[in-house]
Amino acid sequence: MDPSYVTNLHALLAQTVASDTNLIKNATATLNQQYYKDPACIPALFEIIATSPDQNIRQLAAVELRKRISQGDGKLWRALDVNIRQQVKTKILETILAEQVAIVRHSTARVIAAIASWDLASNAWPELMPFLQRATSSPTAAHREVGIYVMYSVLETVIEGIKQQTSSLFTIFTELIKDPESAQVRITTVQALGVLAQYIEPEDKQDIKTFQALVPQILGVVNETCAANNEPAARDGFDVVETLLILETPLLSKSIPALVEFCLATGANKEIDDEIRHMALNALNWTIKYKKSKIQSLNMAKAILEILLPIGSEADPEDNDEDSPSRLAFRAVDALATVLPPQQVFPPLHQLVTQYMQSPDPGLRKAAMMAFGVTVEGCSEYIRPHMKNLWPLIDSGLTDREAVVRKAACIAFACICEWLEEECAERHSVLLPAILQLTDDEGTQQAACTALDAYLEILDVEIHQYLPTIMNQLTKLLGTAPIPVKAVVTGAIGSAAHASKAAFTPYFEETINRLQPFLTLEKEGEEQDLRGIATDAIGTLAEAVGRDKFAPYVPDLMKASFDGARKGSARLRECSYIFFGVMAKVFGQDFAPYLEHVMPMLLESLKQTEGGGDDTIDQIVKNHPEAFSTGDSSQEIIDITPQAEDPATSITVNSAIAIEKEIAADTMGTIFSYTGNYFLPWLEQCTVALIEQLNHYYEGIRKSALTSLFQFLRSFYDLSNSPLWEPGANLTIPLDPKIGHLIDLVMKPVMELWVMEDDKSVVSTLCQELSETLAKIGPGMLSKYFNEICHNIQAILEGKSLCQQDPDADEDDEPLEEQAEFDSVLISATGDLVSSLATVLGQDFAQVFGTFLPLIAKYTSAQRSNTDRASAIGTLGEVITSMKGGITTFTQPVLEVTTGLLKDEDPEVRSNAAFATGVLVENSDTDLSAHYGTILQRLSHLFNLQPDAGQSEKHGRDNAAGAVSRMIIKNSAAVPLDQVLPVVYGALPLKNDFLENAPVYRSIFHLFRTNPPIVMNYLQILLPAFAAVLSPETTDQLTPDVRAELVELIRHLQQQVPDQVAAAGLAAVA
Repeated sequence: MDPSYVTNLHALLAQTVASDTNLIKNATATLNQQYYKDPACIPALFEIIATSPDQNIRQLAAVELRKRISQGDGKLWRALDVNIRQQVKTKILETILAEQVAIVRHSTARVIAAIASWDLASNAWPELMPFLQRATSSPTAAHREVGIYVMYSVLETVIEGIKQQTSSLFTIFTELIKDPESAQVRITTVQALGVLAQYIEPEDKQDIKTFQALVPQILGVVNETCAANNEPAARDGFDVVETLLILETPLLSKSIPALVEFCLATGANKEIDDEIRHMALNALNWTIKYKKSKIQSLNMAKAILEILLPIGSEADPEDNDEDSPSRLAFRAVDALATVLPPQQVFPPLHQLVTQYMQSPDPGLRKAAMMAFGVTVEGCSEYIRPHMKNLWPLIDSGLTDREAVVRKAACIAFACICEWLEEECAERHSVLLPAILQLTDDEGTQQAACTALDAYLEILDVEIHQYLPTIMNQLTKLLGTAPIPVKAVVTGAIGSAAHASKAAFTPYFEETINRLQPFLTLEKEGEEQDLRGIATDAIGTLAEAVGRDKFAPYVPDLMKASFDGARKGSARLRECSYIFFGVMAKVFGQDFAPYLEHVMPMLLESLKQTEGGGDDTIDQIVKNHPEAFSTGDSSQEIIDITPQAEDPATSITVNSAIAIEKEIAADTMGTIFSYTGNYFLPWLEQCTVALIEQLNHYYEGIRKSALTSLFQFLRSFYDLSNSPLWEPGANLTIPLDPKIGHLIDLVMKPVMELWVMEDDKSVVSTLCQELSETLAKIGPGMLSKYFNEICHNIQAILEGKSLCQQDPDADEDDEPLEEQAEFDSVLISATGDLVSSLATVLGQDFAQVFGTFLPLIAKYTSAQRSNTDRASAIGTLGEVITSMKGGITTFTQPVLEVTTGLLKDEDPEVRSNAAFATGVLVENSDTDLSAHYGTILQRLSHLFNLQPDAGQSEKHGRDNAAGAVSRMIIKNSAAVPLDQVLPVVYGALPLKNDFLENAPVYRSIFHLFRTNPPIVMNYLQILLPAFAAVLSPETTDQLTPDVRAELVELIRHLQQQVPDQVAAAGLAAVA
């Protein structure tokens, strides 16, 4: 080796770490051009590692040596003479043992791993494994540290041949993980086991068993790092734990209780650094999500909550985006509520919340409110029947003497508003004044405004009486509050406009004049957040006041939105896209002139990579400057590309870009649906772009892409003016070939996604959108995909689709019937799809209904959730309605299900069962008169409503009235009319489910034709009901044919009992 070559290389490396920028630049250029393309640089760099007195230079030489060996399929390494390679391999093993600096040893280990990646597979380095075995068994701790770190590095780099080495590696690791001297040996062994775990397949039963036996020791080592407050080592350990959690091989299944206990104990330990506590609570969160079946089967929720809530009592940092033990504890509570059956989570949580609200410690009362709030999302249907008894907890929180508790109560109330709209809206007279009062409280102002925003979003006509007070308060805050509060207030104004609709018109001009200046804010952070929220709110104003009132503002607002999109902020682009969608909705085809500017932006957003770069958006600005012109020629494009060495920044940008793409995808479907033919030039490009997003890692983008693709199919079908399809398996009305082509383009990748998708929410979206699209396009959509659709539906109903699998479940685990509420969403969506298939096929659905019936009936068992039972019986009702006489073959098993559920404890289930029973009687050709007595007896309970009855009970009464009416039409002789009619007619006029007016009035017409004397006895009840449904204010309660027949009946009665008709106010009708 030429000494001058090594000396010059050493000098150049030294220059690259100097402080002179020009020196660094020149040295780097020389290295790249004169040294790093030359194989001789490899032994030279090694020589520097072995001899340089400067540890920084040794470290840099090792990093560069690894790169040179790895690059280009080992081209430089392979170009070296075999003897030189052998010298390097021999000496580097000696050098790493002699190296005293840990970071240099680690970089040198990476060099060894790089060489091993080329030479181990070809058996060109037989000395390596014996060296590692000697090093890892050496009596010198430093040598063991070197040996295990090299072994870990090699495992990370070398893939070939590892499977054959697992047995010997386990033997080595079993000893090293117990190393009596070196904590570094123990934690590096844990890291090596984390890599080895990734090579173990589910069928490797012995390896799984061996690894499972090591898990307690792995947890013990990680626990040691936590107790020692060794944050880097703890992070390494928790990285391994999280790796094991996400693997499909069930390596942790035997140790889930121990893992949960360790995470809770560490997360609750205030003596440990907060960063380590965060790691433990994050690991707990992942454990709950990825090992939910174990946690459910072991009924661990109560024990977990009992530790998490005290953690939640700790103080939170001022920065809302900063993690803290308390915030992470509530994140874990949210995970429990989301993935576990609500009956396992909410009862113990309710007990703790009630207990904590009585505590003198405001921290515990804060924890109670926050825990209640985060639980609502996953337990809303379970909580709904009990809300009247739970409101006192919220009321107490909102009036608590401590601001921290009032703030938490506001947050909890905002959560309740999102998931229990009806229950919140009916308490407006209590809740709205309480929240408004808190908006003047400095300690709760921002949280109260957030709660007000959430509440106004769900109100309807109830808001009108409060609107002057609300707008006065919000306008005041808009002028005086700090920017973060202004942002929330602006959102609340948008929600007020959404709720009040046209009633907002008197406030429109003043409001938009106040909001428009926010669209010129430039600074990153709070100002841009306010700008984005103002853009969203102004769009809501447009929907509220309508196109005519809003039209004068459109040019300036569109210009401001285009300007926002060029600011280098994914968040502002997202808000601009939402605004474009709203403008298309409000202005329809009049929005078409903007498409040439809007659509390239949306397409370029979808083309972005989430590597942090954003050049594509910059490029679109350059290509279409006229779309973004603000008249300011000095405006420069902002580069938001993050520094590669800052992974946190990269993750943040990636997340922001992913959400931007989600909104862009969603906006495409919205724009097509409202601009019609003007969108067609963009249809193919957008379809291809959306199909590409079906494989995106972020489920939100996959859902938006699915939604818009199916919206494309529906909108394109609408434009075709196709004749109305007829139900049946035989296609009587062929599809337009262009529609068929688009269906094939979309459905092929969608069907591939369906089979491979592992996220339940994505599959739920797919089922919902496919259901709606089938109902629109009809049987022509099924010609190529019917069998595949049925197969996928069957897999979901059997619990066998990929998204329903739990890879960590043991073979002997019993299937769990209790499900999380979010799991029920998938079953409900699948039921809707079954209903749409029945709608499209009509009586021909009988060909497959025999397969689906027992699967659907399974979800009506008492062990299933109320939501599952209500959804399943609702599906049966819709299927019966569509199949008509085709249901006859299945009458008996269906009747057993429907009549059994008439006694169900849940009012919504009883309501749906009443409907299903009625339509079964109506459509089946089987005479069910013998069952009338049982059916009527069970339906009678649905008519007995308490004064505080909820909407489900009220719907149940209307459905019961419809069911009895269908029975009368089918066979009035089998109905004890003298007992039944007073009950049914006493429920008139129907107030909730107006679709049931059709069978009710048809049964009245039937009796007037077949048995008029008995009906005449009830005219005093019927005539006011007739007047109610014929009122000009209730034009939506009757179908045109029923309305016409009712008018004819009244004219007939006018001739017989004119005084009674006149007294009911029906003379004009007659």
